Amino acid sequence: MLIADDLNQLLEILPDFIKQPLENHVNRKLLIEVVMDLGRKPEARFPKGPEYLSSRIITWQDLDYCIKRIGNFSGDNRSGIERTLHRISSIKNRQGNIIGLTCRVGRAVLGTISIIRDLLEKNPSILLLGRPGVGKTTAIREIARVLADEMEKRVVIIDTSNEIAGDGDVPHPAIGRARRMQVSEPNLQHQVMIEAVENHMPEVIIIDEIGTELESLAARTIAERGVQLVGTAHGNYLDSLIKNPILSDLIGGIQYVTLGDDEAKRRGSQKSILERKAAPAFQVAIEIHERHNWIVHESVGQAVDQLLQGANLWVQRRKLIEDGSINIQCEQYVSNNFVSNINVYTAKAKNSKLFNTKLINLESSVQSLTDDSKSQWELGTSINKFSKDTVADVLNIRLYIYYINIAQVEMIINNEQFSITITRDIVQADVILALRSKLKHNTKLKQIAKSKQITIYTICSSTSINIKRALKQILNVNRISNCNWDVICENREKEELEGLIETRLAIQKIIETKKQSVELLPRIVNIRKLQHQLISCYNLRSRSCGEEPNRRLRIYPN
Repeated sequence: MLIADDLNQLLEILPDFIKQPLENHVNRKLLIEVVMDLGRKPEARFPKGPEYLSSRIITWQDLDYCIKRIGNFSGDNRSGIERTLHRISSIKNRQGNIIGLTCRVGRAVLGTISIIRDLLEKNPSILLLGRPGVGKTTAIREIARVLADEMEKRVVIIDTSNEIAGDGDVPHPAIGRARRMQVSEPNLQHQVMIEAVENHMPEVIIIDEIGTELESLAARTIAERGVQLVGTAHGNYLDSLIKNPILSDLIGGIQYVTLGDDEAKRRGSQKSILERKAAPAFQVAIEIHERHNWIVHESVGQAVDQLLQGANLWVQRRKLIEDGSINIQCEQYVSNNFVSNINVYTAKAKNSKLFNTKLINLESSVQSLTDDSKSQWELGTSINKFSKDTVADVLNIRLYIYYINIAQVEMIINNEQFSITITRDIVQADVILALRSKLKHNTKLKQIAKSKQITIYTICSSTSINIKRALKQILNVNRISNCNWDVICENREKEELEGLIETRLAIQKIIETKKQSVELLPRIVNIRKLQHQLISCYNLRSRSCGEEPNRRLRIYPN
């Protein structure tokens, strides 16, 4: 990464007793800001903490010395140094006199957004979240340069405080060929946003610090006109944006919905629930927790829905390593109760790369297979390392409960250690377990199950014996009692696990669901024998086809 900070130009506006210690400071390149408050000692702030630069006290004359060497302060009490990215903010007393200055170092860091280069090439609208000072503005400045110079798009920056492109009429070279529109007053930012779309025909609009309801509305209007947005907002987590009534429109808006008695019982929820109101203005949200450690939500709409429902949410943690390589980990975001302020990220695949992300999406990849009678299932590049936890995650059956006590079902699942996960979203379910008497009168549920090809199991009464028997039938325990999955997978090599998982998912997702034959990937003879053994547990027919080294199995439905 290349870093340009123009630090000497910032030091030139400071009094000598502040400038000289900084010029000789060992951590000069890491300087964050210099603080000058009337009647106090000058202070320099570094990533490891603050330190005093002199024992001399700041006077009126020292503040005037700095003010005379910078431009005028705008309505948001900010100023800058022309053709640099430094920002000088003032603190005023009740009479309007400046009694304090914060001189923040602005740096252009090239190469910071290689961590999300693949997302930029897909042209989504991207929202960056993070606390102040974590590097959001530096990131969107580099995004603007990459989009304008390397991807050759028409980029317009709405630079309210001249923080992205620097102070003065000529923008800083760090934004490349992107154009910059300045805002005369901070409360007019939303008007300039709309003006940029109407007058300058941009393909991308860059906005820093979306913070008002009018700016949120303007961002939504721009998104609806088909213009790509890249913006920032203050907030550490995606759910903190959901709870913010001013900014929630950026991710679709939130509304209360009152359910009927039957629907509330079916969902196992309260009658008043939160739901997303509309499509989000930003398709991708990125939480910047550290400068080179980002959490990526690739589908904001889906993420918000899952957070509101209390469902588990998969996210990516992307890290930029010192040697320039990128490390991507898949993690599960656990939010048992949306109104809770606790955010927990549980690692599921440590030290994994991008192919682990594909593994988590394995089931969705299977569902999108061709509808031909002979499906060639190519999973070789999607599977790399397997652990028992990973195998369990991929092969868990998602069960939707209708008019049966969820706590009772969960207790049976836990006691018997069934590989079943209960979901409250019928669209995500693999199987439905319902009370027979209640299912008769619910034609809508039957229609959904038919359209989504979801199997429905019914029981006449919700006793523990009936529920346990139904769960065993769902897991096909009676038919494959001689084939314990853990035993089959025990002490297997990576290639053997690939073949077994490929076979089982092909049976569950294609043979049983679509009633179609499926052709597996070519395997060596030992792996084909294992696949034959697993297929026989399901009472299905299979035969080998093709010539070595491309000999493979073909599975047929009953």
